[in-house]
Amino acid sequence: MAAQKSILLIYPPVSKPCEPPAGLALLSGALKASGVDCRVADLNMACMGDLLSEPVTASDTWSHRAAGGIKTNLAALRSPALYENLDRYKRAVMDVNRVLHVAGQGSNAIVSLSNYTSKDLSPVRSADLLRAAEQFEENAFFFSFERRLTGFFSVKLPDIVGLSVNFMSQALCAFAMAGYIRKRFPEIQIVMGGGLITSWMQIPGFANPFAGLIDELVSGPGEAALIALCGGDAGRLTAGAVYDYSWFPEGEYLSPVPVIPFITARGCYWRKCRFCPERAEGGVYQPQPVQDLSGELNRLAGQGRSGLIHFLDNALSPKFLKYFISNPPGAPWYGFVRITEHLTDMDFVRGLKKSGCVMLKLGVESGDQKVLDALEKGMDLSTAPKALRTLKAAGIDAYVYLLFGTPAEDIGSARKTLDFTLKHADAIDFLNLAVFNLPAYSDDARSLETLDFYEGDLSLYREFIHPMGWNRDRVRQFLAKEFTRPSPIRRIIGNDPPFFTSNHAAFLVSKG
Repeated sequence: MAAQKSILLIYPPVSKPCEPPAGLALLSGALKASGVDCRVADLNMACMGDLLSEPVTASDTWSHRAAGGIKTNLAALRSPALYENLDRYKRAVMDVNRVLHVAGQGSNAIVSLSNYTSKDLSPVRSADLLRAAEQFEENAFFFSFERRLTGFFSVKLPDIVGLSVNFMSQALCAFAMAGYIRKRFPEIQIVMGGGLITSWMQIPGFANPFAGLIDELVSGPGEAALIALCGGDAGRLTAGAVYDYSWFPEGEYLSPVPVIPFITARGCYWRKCRFCPERAEGGVYQPQPVQDLSGELNRLAGQGRSGLIHFLDNALSPKFLKYFISNPPGAPWYGFVRITEHLTDMDFVRGLKKSGCVMLKLGVESGDQKVLDALEKGMDLSTAPKALRTLKAAGIDAYVYLLFGTPAEDIGSARKTLDFTLKHADAIDFLNLAVFNLPAYSDDARSLETLDFYEGDLSLYREFIHPMGWNRDRVRQFLAKEFTRPSPIRRIIGNDPPFFTSNHAAFLVSKG
C-alpha cells in the first residue's frame, strides 16, 4: 500500500475578503475524516491584509487620507456600528479599496477588494497564465505569499499543494503561486481545482495546457479526487458533508460578524435557464439530505462561529426552505431563491423570517413575460410583485437581479423592465443590473452569429450579433441614460455596497 501524502490547500487572492472559502472547509473536513494530514491557508485574506499594511506613496489627497486611516477603516468594517450608517460605510470601503489600488500599481496590477487584473496579462489566455507563473516575483502579492508559504513549508513540507481557483479574479495570482512553488520546491505535487478550473475543463477539446506546471487538474467536487491522490480512506467518510472552519481565523475577515458560507446542494434544481452556465456545462443537481444539513448547521452554530449563514446554492429548493422553517439553523441567514408561489404565501414567508432569514436574492431578470419564456426561466411574471410585497411585509430584504441584452430582449422589453422596477420600487431593497454574457458553448451560441468576447483559449463567453440590434453598447447607454435616471431606482442602486455587493447587503439597514 502506497504511503499516505500530506496536503496544503490554498485559497489565492483575489475574492471578496468578507468570509472564509466554503470549498476548502468542505475539502478539509472530508480529507481529515479520511485520515489525511491536511492543512489550509486562506491567502486571499492574508495577502490582502499584508498589502494593506504596506506603506504607500500617496500622490493625491484621497490616497493620503485613505492610507492614514487604513487601520481605523479596517477595524470599522469589522464592527457592526459602521453598517448602521450607509454613507460612512461606503466611505470606509472606498478608502480601503483606494489603498489596495495604489499599492498594486507598482506591480502593473489593478487590485481591488473584488478583483485582480494585470495591464500585461490576461487570465483567459493560457500562455499569459504560464507567464504569470514564470514571472511570479512581479505579482503584487509576491512579497506576502513568499513569506507565508515559506512559513508553512518550514513547519512541514507538504507532498501536495492544492490551489482552489473559483473566480477569474484569482487566476493570475494562483498561477504566480504555482510558479513560485514549482521553482523553489520542485518536489511538491501541484493540483488545481475549483469552479473556474471546472468550467475550463468543460470547454470542448480541452487538454491541460499547463503540463509541467500543474500536475493535476480537478473538475467538480474535489473530495474523492484529493482523497485518492493523498491515499486516504474514503470509507471513513460520513454520509453528510462536514465543514472544517478551524483553519480560518475569526475576526480577520471584513465583516461585522463571523460568516459561515454553506452549500445545501451542488448544481441547480431548475437548470433550464438558457443564460445559465450550469446548463451549458451540463451540471448535475446533487442535493444533500436535509436532516444531515440541519445537523451540520446546528453544529457550526453551536461552535459560535456563525453570526450569519450565507447559502451559496444557485437556488435554495422549496423542499429545503420548508424544512428550514421547522428546523432553524440557529443564526441569521440569506441566499438565492427562485420566485415561486411559496413566496406569495404570508405564513410561509413569515416562517422564513422566524427561522432567521434576513435577505433573499431573487432573479427577476426581465419585466417582459415573452423574454422570460424565451429564457426558459419558468416564472410567471405576475408572481414576482406578490412575492416582493410579501417579503417586504414580513421584513425580509429583497436583492433583485435584472439581466439586459439577452437575445430575446429589445428596447421595448427593456423599457417594460424599467416600468416593472418603477412600479415595485418600494418593495425592492437592492438591485443588481447585469449585461448578458453569452456562454460560449451554450445552445444559443450555436444559433447566433458570434465573435470573440475575450481573446483567449480559455474564454468562457462569446460576443454575439444581436438579432434585433440590441447590442451591448446600446444596452449600456439605456442603463446609464434611461433606466438609472428615475429617483426611485437611483435610491435603490445607492443602497448597494460597493465591491462587496450582496455579501454585505445583509448587514446594512435597508432604505426601502
